[in-house]
Amino acid sequence: MKFGTRERDYLVFALFIAFIAGSYFFTWDPGIAMGRNFYLFARDMVLILPPAFILIGLFDVWAKRETIEKHFGASADARGYVWSILLAATTVGGTFVAFPVANALYHKGARLSMIMTYVTAASLVMIPMSIIEASVLGVRFTAVRILVSLPLVIGGSLLIEKLLVRRGYRLPDAPK
Repeated sequence: MKFGTRERDYLVFALFIAFIAGSYFFTWDPGIAMGRNFYLFARDMVLILPPAFILIGLFDVWAKRETIEKHFGASADARGYVWSILLAATTVGGTFVAFPVANALYHKGARLSMIMTYVTAASLVMIPMSIIEASVLGVRFTAVRILVSLPLVIGGSLLIEKLLVRRGYRLPDAPK
């Protein structure tokens, strides 16, 4: 019997669940801790992802291609990077949400460097994370971290875009 990728994924997941159940049965603490962590992660994903994907769907429908091209496209100026960072700062759900939004931006005509800036900034300048960081480590630390990181993010995004364009790279089209 030959397994495909999907069947193999289901088998691995079933083995993981069996391992967790066995850990509870034999009271093996590391396995029980893994089960608790998996439960907390799965619960968080079930709570975060459905509303996030509804908002992504609304963004995809409501954001006009012309608007995205104007602010994030090839003719956009440096303000496009500011828009990318502001959009990233308000993205809730981290990279789980950032990548689908980046995909929507790409298919609406955004430049690769703007998309890469958005994705990187989504894990760098999230408002809730920055507030917690400032309250624990201090406002000065948070400000220095952001002010040092963002120019590096933008510069790296521009460099990677230049290399990808030179090589003629294109992201795959969306499945139909």
